[in-house]
Amino acid sequence: MRRLKKVWRRTFLFTGITVFIAVAVTLLIRFAPKPPEQKVALARIALSEATANKADTYSRNLFHEARALYDSAMVNWQLENERFLYFRDYGKVETFADLCTRKAKQAAKVSKNNVTDLNIFIRQKIGKLNTIVNQINERFSSYPLPPEIWKNISKGKMLLKEAEVAYNKNDYPLSKAKIADSEILLTESYEYATNHLKEYFNSYPLWKKWADRTISESRQNNSYSIIIDKFARKCLIYFAGVKKYEYHVELGRNWVGDKKEKGDKKTPEGMYRITRKFGSNKTKYHKALLIDYPNANDIQEFRNEIAKGTLPRNAKIGSLIEIHGDGGRGIDWTEGCIALTNSEMDVVFKIAGEGTPVTIIGSMVNLDQLTD
Repeated sequence: MRRLKKVWRRTFLFTGITVFIAVAVTLLIRFAPKPPEQKVALARIALSEATANKADTYSRNLFHEARALYDSAMVNWQLENERFLYFRDYGKVETFADLCTRKAKQAAKVSKNNVTDLNIFIRQKIGKLNTIVNQINERFSSYPLPPEIWKNISKGKMLLKEAEVAYNKNDYPLSKAKIADSEILLTESYEYATNHLKEYFNSYPLWKKWADRTISESRQNNSYSIIIDKFARKCLIYFAGVKKYEYHVELGRNWVGDKKEKGDKKTPEGMYRITRKFGSNKTKYHKALLIDYPNANDIQEFRNEIAKGTLPRNAKIGSLIEIHGDGGRGIDWTEGCIALTNSEMDVVFKIAGEGTPVTIIGSMVNLDQLTD
């Protein structure tokens, strides 16, 4: 009996101790510091939303700050988990998680705004550069710019097309980079071409004077006169001061500016007259009208250029400038002559004679009228 009581006493004691330990552990766990799981989850969700809005691309700094804060929260969580349960402090974890959430949301918002702004920016840039391309095509497609300028224009156009493709695929960073390279090439080339054209048109007052005198002579003598407008590629034929015919012409391959020397492939500028007519059996270009280039003014100008050193001393003055047939090729191809189609040349050949004025100018209108 005594032994039985002793056994029961031990059992009761063991059970009490076990219950006490269980209750103590339960209370310890219940009141132990708990990690901010929900706040960390919110931070993770905010990062995912920021990523979905491409904040890693369009709000990179904020996104990286948010990511670093999340990483700091996870590192501190791990460090606290290594400490004794009751001594853990998740305050830093909670702080980093809250900061991460705010930064990630801010990054997402900024990214959305940046995407919208970038979309508008790129669209406007593409429009502006396409306008420049159109102006280059309209004003300079037949203008003899240096080869390196045309090379830059071609490369700029190609980059612009690539930028448009990237833009349509919503790849705005690539599109922006392509646009930046395209803009440099196109704007610099366009500025060069525009300045070159302006410099060329500084001679417009002289051209106008020549054209007016030619038309006036036609009116006074009741005769034919010919004016070649190089920029417009026009052969204008006047009778008694009134324009009767207008034909397209093709010129020397390097037609801008006055002819300086033999081989420069420029079509001369000045007031000339027809000196000889060559029928189809006398020229390889169907029919031809030889003009008196170089005249006295051209010879004097050539000598002045030699004296100034702007032409080498062994330079030779050009000659044999004609209005002839075999034109209609769609490009400037002559060595300095003026080419018409054979049918048009037949008309000009019939009405022109020895002594008929042929005035060659850069343009009949000033630059402002051309750019309106």
